[in-house]
Amino acid sequence: MSILVINGANLNMLGIREPGIYGNQTYQDLVDLIRKYCEGKGVTVDFYQSNHEGDLVNAVHNAWRAQIKGIVLNAGAYTHTSIALLDAIKATSIPTVEVHITKVEERESFRQVSYIKEACIATVSGKGLNGYLEAVDILLEHIK
Repeated sequence: MSILVINGANLNMLGIREPGIYGNQTYQDLVDLIRKYCEGKGVTVDFYQSNHEGDLVNAVHNAWRAQIKGIVLNAGAYTHTSIALLDAIKATSIPTVEVHITKVEERESFRQVSYIKEACIATVSGKGLNGYLEAVDILLEHIK
């Protein structure tokens, strides 16, 4: 089984960008954490990060072409703005779990709107980097 973890705008700046909000762990720390977790579950995982909306849409399309079984998606700010990502997830019908490192529901009002949520099978919010691991488990349970 293979899954894809997609990270959007500014996630490459983990550990640098607002560490009081997002923590001190880097993007590479996140990749290593997820990779080790997936290896322990016998799951192949690939990663994609971009700060460009169209690249994220293409990553979803390419996942469909590659017959990826599930997506963990932290779209960053595009969560709150991207109908294109919503449409890509709907078009491919790949089970997708939305992830947010922080509790977006307790932050600014504009962060409480998720355009992609309606196409996702679940949302994990406010659990730090471990939220990605929970998202993997949700995907695996859904795909079984």
